[in-house]
Amino acid sequence: MTLIEKVKANLILEHTVDDELLQMYITAAVSYAESYQHLPEKFYKDHLMPPTTEQAVIMLSSHFYESRDGSTGGFFADNVQAGQQVWNTVNLLLKLDRDWKV
Repeated sequence: MTLIEKVKANLILEHTVDDELLQMYITAAVSYAESYQHLPEKFYKDHLMPPTTEQAVIMLSSHFYESRDGSTGGFFADNVQAGQQVWNTVNLLLKLDRDWKV
C-alpha cells in the first residue's frame, strides 16, 4: 500500500478529488520528519521509512488535511488542544527513530 493510500485510509477517503492536495501534505509531513530527525532532505526518497515514522507522517498529513482552514484541530476535534496533541504525538513517534548521534 502506498503512503497516499494509507493516508486516505486513515481519513476514510475514497475519492481522488483531493489526491494532489494530499500529496502536498504528505510531502510537507515527510520533510518535517526528516528535519525533526536531523536527516538530509529527501532522505526517505531513497531509504525505507521506519513504521513509527510512517505513522507520524500519516497522522501529520491527515492533520494538515483535516485542519486546512487553520482554525481547528481537525474536523472531528472537540477542543482546540486537539491540534496540539497531534503535534505532541507526531513528535514522540519521530523521536523513536531519531539518530541522536547526528
